[in-house]
Order: sequence, then C-alpha cells, then structure tokens
Amino acid sequence: MKYVSIIFICLFSSVLANAQQQLTLQDAIAAALKNNYDILLTRNDSTSYALDRYYSFAAFLPQVNGAANAIWNTNNQQLKFQNRNTGKDSLVIRNGVRTTNMNYSVNLNWTLFDGMRMFATRERLYELEQLGGLSVKGQIVNSVAAVINNYYNIVRQKLQLKAVEEQMSLTEERMKLADKKLSVGLGSKPELLQAKVDYNAQRAAQLNQLTLIAQLRDQLSQLIGFKTGSVFEVADTIPTNMGLQYGELATKYEETNFDLLIAKKSIDIANITVKEARAGLWPTLSFNSAYNFTRSDNSVVVNQNQPFFNQNKGFNYGFGLNVPILNGFNTRRLIKQAKLDVEYQKINYEKQRTLVDVGLTNSFKNYELQKQLLTLENDNIVQAEENVSIARERWKQGVATFIEYREAQFSLQDARNRLYAAQYNLKLAETELLRLKGDLLK
Repeated sequence: MKYVSIIFICLFSSVLANAQQQLTLQDAIAAALKNNYDILLTRNDSTSYALDRYYSFAAFLPQVNGAANAIWNTNNQQLKFQNRNTGKDSLVIRNGVRTTNMNYSVNLNWTLFDGMRMFATRERLYELEQLGGLSVKGQIVNSVAAVINNYYNIVRQKLQLKAVEEQMSLTEERMKLADKKLSVGLGSKPELLQAKVDYNAQRAAQLNQLTLIAQLRDQLSQLIGFKTGSVFEVADTIPTNMGLQYGELATKYEETNFDLLIAKKSIDIANITVKEARAGLWPTLSFNSAYNFTRSDNSVVVNQNQPFFNQNKGFNYGFGLNVPILNGFNTRRLIKQAKLDVEYQKINYEKQRTLVDVGLTNSFKNYELQKQLLTLENDNIVQAEENVSIARERWKQGVATFIEYREAQFSLQDARNRLYAAQYNLKLAETELLRLKGDLLK
C-alpha cells in the first residue's frame, strides 16, 4: 500500500507539471498585456502625455522666483587726491578694507492675457492624453493579433507534425510489408528501397517540424515576455468563427478602428496648434511685482559724505504690455505651417480610411475563400483516409501496386496539409477582420 501511494503521488505530480506547462491563448494574451515590450513602450508615452496634461493648470498660475546674493570684499587701496588749495597731490594707502554687499528679492510675473495661447495649450495637452490612450489601445490590438497568429501557427505546425508522424507510421508499415513480400518472393527490392527512402524523408520532415515549432515558440515567448527557450504546450485545435458578416464589420468602423481614431485625433491636435500659433498676433498683458532688499556695509569710506552703512528694501508692482508689431513675419509663417499640418493630417486620415476599407474588403474575401476551402478539405480528408485504407488492403492482397498505395499515402498527407493551412488561414482572416473593426478584445 505504501508503494502504491508513492506511485500515485508521482503520477499526480507529473500530471500537475504537465498541466502547468499548458499555455492557453487567454494566458498568452494576458502575459502579452503585462509584458509585451511594444505595449510597455506605448504605455510609457501615454503616461508622459497624461503627466503633461495633469500639470497643464500651471500655465494659468504666476511665476514666482527668489534670488539672493552676498559678497564680501577685502581690498588694498591706493588713493591719490589733489588739494585744490595747495595744488599738491596727497596719497592715501589702506590695506584690508572690508566691504559687505547683500541683496535678495522675490519676483512675481503673471501672464494675464496671451492671445488665449494658454487655453489652447491646455486643450492640446488634453487631446494628447487622449491620443496616448488610443495609441495604447491600438498597440494592444496589434500585439494581441500578433499573439493569436503566432499561437495558432504553433498549433498548425504541431498538427502538421502529427500528420508527418502518421505518415512515418504508414511508411514504416509499408516498409515492413515490402520486406516480408521480398522475403517470400512476392515483392521486389526497389519497393523496399523506396519505402526506406520515403521513411527517411518523413524523418527529415519531422526534424524540420520540431525545429520550426521551437522557433515559433521562441517568437511567441518574445511577444508575451517569456524567457527565450521556454517550453510550453499549446492547444491542439484551431477554433474558427464561421459567422462573420461583412455588413456588421463595415458598419461604423470609423468609430472603432484605432488607426482611424488616432488619425482623427491628430487632426484635432493640429487644429489646436493653429490656435496656438494665432495667439502670437495678439498683445501679451502681464502683471509684475517684486520685493527687493539690498544692504552695503563698508569698514571705511574715502568720502566723508559716503555712508558706512546703506540699506534699501521695498515692494513694487505694475503691468506690462507687449504688442507684436514686426518680427520678420515669423508668426504668419508659423500659422501657415500649422494649417499645412492640418491638411496633412486630413489627407493621412483619408489614406488610412481607404487602407482600412480595402483591408476589410480583401480580408473578408479571403475569409469567405478559406471557409469554402475548409469545407472542401474536410470532405477531402474523409475520402483520402478511406482511399489509403483501401489501397493498403489491396496492396497487402497483391491486387494493387506499390505505386498506387504510395500515391494514396502522399495524397492523404497533402490533404492534411491543405486542411491545416485552410484552418490557419481562416483564423488569420478572422483575426485581421476583427483587428480592422477594433473588436478583437471584445
């Protein structure tokens, strides 16, 4: 009983370990949302925009600055004076003359009117924050689409690996039967040699598939933030949605496609930039105020009318008006450049809209094609499997030739490859349609 318990624990641990290695598509997407580098970089940009928008209120506040200086001087002086009465010069020499100068001030500058530039800047920062959010969502959709495509490519290649191994089993059986026939004088050596050649070709295909799967697994690991070389299992089927309708996909996609939303937001930002540039045509009104303190302390003075100690402090305020008259037409140039950027963004939006429109049309045509191919290949597989079964039995009985059996076997392999390709291509088309619509995460 003790050994039975130990064996049960070992088996349970092994099953649990295998279960932990299973990576579902939802797990891969969740890992990508957390670890994908492109998403993290885009989020960082979005956070930067949000930070700028958060502090945009500072444009309406006054600027307050303080300054302080203290200077201590020690000088050796040589002073020459002319006596007006006698006309003779007198020389005065002083060493170690100390002078102390101190001053500090607090200055306030408050822009009261700048042609509404501060309001336009705050609006632009708000729109940039919205743009950052759209960029993050757009990058998430693109990254999720890449994860889905890569994930199901691994599934496809594993299915093809399974088909290759099935062909290896059939070829091995054919090789054994050819050897038996040759041993009893009913077969020929070329049949045996051809079976061995086909078996080795299937082994080479198996090695290629294993390498391709490992490479695709590393690519998926990079997308979802796993370490390179991570080993995990994926699903064994490719689920497909056969009910997508073009009318639903093409309706109001301008409101859900993130590329178009980003392009539209760029137009809004460009229009606000025009407002900022136009503010340069208006005068700027500001309020200025300061508190100043200065003090000078001399150890000795040359002139008896010069004070040993001098101190001033006081508060002042006033208004300043800056009227633009001529600045080399720089403001006009900036306005025209901003308007050109508006036109550029509008053209870019129309370009993106046509790209999305064509992408939806072509992807849906491909989607319909792959649905038809999938239905056709599903029927084809049944016939190919039955054909292999019949050809094998006929060859065993000596009714069919070796070439007929071999041809049926490879027809089955081709049918499986076409079936898995149709399943994967249908999934690609489905994913692309949902990505273009902006419904991939729903």
